[in-house]
Amino acid sequence: MNTPAIEASGLQKKYDNVLAVSGLDLRIERGEMFGLVGADGAGKSTTIRMLCTLVLPSAGEARILGMDTVKQAGNIKEKIGYVAERFNLYPTLTVEENLSFFARLRNLPREVSEKRMKELLQFCRLEPFRKRQAQHLSGGMQKKLALACSLIHEPEVVFLDEPTTGVDPVSRRDFWRIIADFLTRGITVLVSTPYLDEAERFHRIAFMHKGQIIACDTPQNLKAQLAGELLEIRTHQINEAVTVLARASFVQTAQVFGDTVHVMVDRAEKRRAEINRLLKEHSISVIDLRRISAGLEDVFVTQLTGLEDKQKSRTAAENSVATVLKEDSQYETAIEVTDLSKKFGDFTAVDRVSFNIARGEIFGLLGPNGSGKTTTIRMITGLLKSTEGKAFVLGDDMSLMADIVQSRIGYMSQKFSLFNDLTVEENITFYGNLYSLPAESLKERKAWVLKMAGLSGKEKTLASELAGGWKQRLALGCAIIHSPEVVFLDEPTAGVDPLSRRAFWELIQELSTRGTTIFITTHYMDEAEHCHRLGLMYQGKLIALGSPHQLKTEQVKGELVEVITSDYARSLAALSTDARYHQISLFGSAIHVIVDEASTATPEIKRLLESRGVAVNSINRVLFSMEDVFISLMEAQEMNHSALAVKKGD
Repeated sequence: MNTPAIEASGLQKKYDNVLAVSGLDLRIERGEMFGLVGADGAGKSTTIRMLCTLVLPSAGEARILGMDTVKQAGNIKEKIGYVAERFNLYPTLTVEENLSFFARLRNLPREVSEKRMKELLQFCRLEPFRKRQAQHLSGGMQKKLALACSLIHEPEVVFLDEPTTGVDPVSRRDFWRIIADFLTRGITVLVSTPYLDEAERFHRIAFMHKGQIIACDTPQNLKAQLAGELLEIRTHQINEAVTVLARASFVQTAQVFGDTVHVMVDRAEKRRAEINRLLKEHSISVIDLRRISAGLEDVFVTQLTGLEDKQKSRTAAENSVATVLKEDSQYETAIEVTDLSKKFGDFTAVDRVSFNIARGEIFGLLGPNGSGKTTTIRMITGLLKSTEGKAFVLGDDMSLMADIVQSRIGYMSQKFSLFNDLTVEENITFYGNLYSLPAESLKERKAWVLKMAGLSGKEKTLASELAGGWKQRLALGCAIIHSPEVVFLDEPTAGVDPLSRRAFWELIQELSTRGTTIFITTHYMDEAEHCHRLGLMYQGKLIALGSPHQLKTEQVKGELVEVITSDYARSLAALSTDARYHQISLFGSAIHVIVDEASTATPEIKRLLESRGVAVNSINRVLFSMEDVFISLMEAQEMNHSALAVKKGD
């Protein structure tokens, strides 16, 4: 059948004077997994909503399975599934009640709906939670339930709008196992995502910017089109290395990437010696310097860098930070937490957590949804009273001195703490007055925030009209307008495009070098590698603490191999059923497998996959990433938890 699953020609959507989508052309074949990648406000959600017949286009046309989205909307809705970014579940209904409701909505016969519900509960691993209300599920479980509800009628095309945003890596991995199974069933999938590692596994992707597609091809072709070659530098002096390399005439870009520096040059082998010499001249020791393959994030950042005047805003931010931050502090330990606990009735959200954070340190707190990260931050900042234990910030007991200490700390919540009905300038003024800044200081700091956030000229724009990256920087500016000595950031980059994320982390690292202590929670594992130290939480307990290097080298048993094949969906299914392999997870378009010994496991894996008719491109031992460590530790905790539950049952 030659009719594509999705096609659009000259598709356009205009809201008043805002052109959300402009002249979009698209063709997606049946059984294809296609990705839309772009910043908040790029037009991804509007495009998906037009294709799902939920929004009428202002111009152009689109067809789903050959049917016009305007003239045949009713017929299309019977053939598609849709999971919105803010999915529609009924919070007071149980898991099976939600599924039953959507089955009735689709007019499915009872015998059909019961069969489908049973399959989906097992498929999405929700069978043990079928009697639990949706509002009491974790974020990852809610996403899986929303997906199950959209699949109840067996659609031919599925639209997923940022399905894994704000979801921890364990839940993301489970979610993508489900998506991978779609491909074996011939279902067409259109996904929007801010995660570039996820985009690696799509058949094709489109980069969107300001309502237009600026590039569209397979991940392999897009990476092949990248001008230049990429070097990865490992050093303990990351910030210094970036500063030096960014000034070198032969360096196209120099970006912090996790705990390494990615440097784009014309020819890697030619420039390797020059980079070594340049860093040595500045007393920067290099642990490792190697050529690596570019990832989609490198491609996307390069594409956007050509469209945005990033260097100007970064320079302004660096110059301005120095004028705002305090250079002196008498506290070597900025935060001290001892046996901190919080109970809500019979539920223990945080269970005897203890750690110290030094002045100027970037400390990251990781954990699955519902593990207690936000509750911990709220107790430390004095916004929530602890049940037991103590939290000291800048030497003061927050249970007694919170009102005084809060003027010396900054807090940026998950929702950016902005007032959407106020303008940019009004938000800055509000926070300046909240911290009682004198008029002259407020004027100076307001100018700084506008420069740092790249919002000069947008002072009168409502916060609700800003794209995610601008909102993020404005929220940070408001949080640190009073020169705090400690800044708490609760998932500050969720849903923000890669370019904005990189610029944000450059600013965070600059704050740290000036002596500001940063306490951050995040779901992005590459961001976790920016932190000096990390704490991993599970079910309210702190289960691991150390530097990224320590966690990657000391916390995981076994060796890691990366498997690249012609069919990752079938490979994943085959490896998951073999008891010899402890952890199998998608990592971009590759599969990561933890084995006892790589040299023995490599030929075994190759034989297994080839016996299933899968061509093996390569199997190589690789270093553990933070995501591998995170998932491994979570799985170990879940196994221990299950074993204890069985023991208690006995």
